[in-house]
Order: sequence, then C-alpha cells, then structure tokens
Amino acid sequence: EFIVGAGTVITVRQVEEAVEAGASFIISPGYIDEVVDYCLGKNIFVIPGCSSASEVAKAVNKGLKIVKFFPAEASGGIKTLKAFSGPYPDVKFIPTGGINEENLSRYLNLKNVIACGGTWMVKDFLVEEKKFDQIEEITKRAVDKMLDYKVVHIGINAVDSKEARDICSLFENMFHFKSSENNNSIFAGADVEVMKKPFYGKKGHIAVAVNDVEKAVYQLEKINVKFIEDSIKYNEFKEPAVVYLKDEIGGFAVHLVKRG
Repeated sequence: EFIVGAGTVITVRQVEEAVEAGASFIISPGYIDEVVDYCLGKNIFVIPGCSSASEVAKAVNKGLKIVKFFPAEASGGIKTLKAFSGPYPDVKFIPTGGINEENLSRYLNLKNVIACGGTWMVKDFLVEEKKFDQIEEITKRAVDKMLDYKVVHIGINAVDSKEARDICSLFENMFHFKSSENNNSIFAGADVEVMKKPFYGKKGHIAVAVNDVEKAVYQLEKINVKFIEDSIKYNEFKEPAVVYLKDEIGGFAVHLVKRG
C-alpha cells in the first residue's frame, strides 16, 4: 500500500498543484513559513524540513509533531538527532540526505526517528530503464536492514528449576558462562537460556532479535507466517517485545525479541 505525497515543495503554488494532482501530504526541504501556514490553514498534512533547533522550535510552536531532518548527514546525523531528543521529546524526525543501506538501521533505532528517506532505493536510471525487478530487490534489502534479524540465543527446556540450575552449572564449569536467573529461566552467559519448566518447542527454542517486533510480524504475516497470540509480551513502552511463531522449525520453537 502506498500513501502518495509531494516532496521538495517550496511554494504555495506547488502545494496547490500537488494537492490537485492527488498528493496526501507535503514535504519541504526547509522550514518555509508561507508553505507551512498555507497547509495548516487548508488542513493539508505538512512535514517541513528542519536542520536546527530554532527551526524545530518553529515547527513545535505551530503544533507540528513530525518534521523532516535535512540534510541529515551534513547536519550532524545521529548525534544531532540525539541532541534534539532532550528539548523536543515529542517531536519525531524523518532523516533524509545521506541515508543509505549501511546507516539506515542506525537511524531507525533512534526513538525520535519515525521513518527515513533515501534515493538509493529508486535510482532515476532504474526507473527510466524500467528495471523494476532491481528496485524491488533493493527495497527488500532495505526492509531487511530496517529489521536486522539476528539469532541471539538458544533455549533449552528443563523439567524444573533444579535441572535448569544443573544445566547452567555445566556451561559455567566448562565455558565460564556466568548464570543469570529470572522468574522463568536462567541464562548461561548471553547465548543460552534454560527454561525452568517445559516450554515452547520439542527441542527448545531459538531467539531472533529484531529492531521492531511489530514491523517484523507485519512483514512475516505477508508470507503466511503465523504467530501465537498468547505468547506476546510487551515492554515498558507498551511495544511488542517478544512473540513466538506458531510453527516449529526442526523441532525448535522460534521467537522474535526486540533488540535493545
């Protein structure tokens, strides 16, 4: 699904032309007073470009909650966005300018970044030459970078707490993996989790870390992956933090876990 808007809009006339052509939102490269005021007056969703604290302050004073951060890399990148999060905790940013496949996930991991923009996914020559298969492949890689799937630990099912402690003791004695206990399990180091009672998975479980569990579930459901609704756990921000896949893989249950 696409929501189509218009970018690099710098005049009121361009706003009118874009909306007339069907644009649902307007993005400008900088904070342009007349463009912002016109859009707000006409109830048009507008995202002005801001690269300084004073420009962000102007947006906040107009009641805006989302702004474009441009040019991102040239304006200090991640360090600047982290600095903005202090005085402007309720503002979300869309960094553009210098965003690429390599730094995408680092930007998206910031709490005050709602999305990123980048031209690397849709190069002009690819569109002109109608190489849509290449655009699709680049876009899929961008989604993979955004989610950043990584196996982070394996799980072993013990029959009870005593057996779980015995298993962890073996890892500690052999490999010096220090034990860390919680209500449901004991970790041997960071890579082995021993459950205190039989849990999901005939052979145990495999944990896959991801930057955003909700987005990962959305992507996986598109390829018919099912999830166990009762297994969802939420973090202190009321975001999905853990969820198990319905089907085992090779006898192992698999769960997603939010990174960080």
